[in-house]
Amino acid sequence: MSSTRVAIADAKRVVVKVGSSALTTAGDGLDVTRLDALVDAIADRVSRGTQIVLVSSGAIGAGLAPLSLGKRPRDLATQQAAASVGQLALAHAYAESFGRFSLTVGQVLLTSDDVVRRAHYRNAQNTFTRLLALGAVPVVNENDTVATEEIRFGDNDRLAALVAHLIGADALILLSDVDGLYDGDPRDGATRKIAEVAGESDVDGITVGMSSSGLGTGGMVSKLAAARTAAGAGIPVLLAAASEAARALTTAEVGTAFAAADSRLSARRFWLGYAAGASGKLHLDDGAVAAVVRRRRSLLAAGITGVDGDFQAGDVVDLVDLRQRTVARGVVAFDAGELPDLIGRSSHDLPAEQRREVVHADDLVPLRR
Repeated sequence: MSSTRVAIADAKRVVVKVGSSALTTAGDGLDVTRLDALVDAIADRVSRGTQIVLVSSGAIGAGLAPLSLGKRPRDLATQQAAASVGQLALAHAYAESFGRFSLTVGQVLLTSDDVVRRAHYRNAQNTFTRLLALGAVPVVNENDTVATEEIRFGDNDRLAALVAHLIGADALILLSDVDGLYDGDPRDGATRKIAEVAGESDVDGITVGMSSSGLGTGGMVSKLAAARTAAGAGIPVLLAAASEAARALTTAEVGTAFAAADSRLSARRFWLGYAAGASGKLHLDDGAVAAVVRRRRSLLAAGITGVDGDFQAGDVVDLVDLRQRTVARGVVAFDAGELPDLIGRSSHDLPAEQRREVVHADDLVPLRR
């Protein structure tokens, strides 16, 4: 077994994420049999000394049948109405199921503000720490009943990756209706399941699609993005089928394993790279990309070719290469209105008060590609 799978099997603090399609059906709502099977696997892992945080989709799906909705609604108001009904059913079902093992459940509802704003981030971190110390199993979902489009995660896969870093998890396990990452559409018999992802080159060129269940918002696109985010931040990831939860949570000998990067990002650098919202873009020439990404240097005005957005000094911006790929993120030291007169100019050609880094290396995070 690979060292990545050993690390996941031996992890002492784990985030487990389960998707809507693994817990609900459009016609009948929550499938208690499936939910109980998941809880059985989690409770067994907890009994062996592992702390687990469960990130669970399913609130909207659980609310469809009680509201006589035949399929997931498209408009935000009806989605939130379904979530307000389904969240109660979901929380009750988890409380009942974990209660069979005398385990207490704590519900944690989050919006992206809670992890994007650093003060809220610390509050959420303290809540998780205390719940785990008290022996509870935190069950996390996006706060669908109040989240607006501007403060939504968009999918619980991204939320799970953020929570994994937030709590200092040793592993992230993503469970869905697909048994791993394939090099194409798994419904095509010619495709191959990828058992191990050691680095970014292993997933280059892979085309993945959205969920076809009609119940979730993610699909393999969001799961791959979440796995890359967590692995890039130093957390090993296992992507597996929810029906194989027992094996995923014990031996980790199923699905696709993503090796963690050699070093774990600090909370601030993770926040910069993956949690904070970007207020604009700086376009870089090839020399600046090499300096920022490979040599981990500060970004100077000479390497910038263009500016997009309306931002102020202290905001987070994306750094984009000539092919429009975001290669890094960082805290900008100038207002957007100041930069057009500076870009492309060497530091010694600038006034003394402007001879500073546009993005300092200490406030800059290269992104894995």
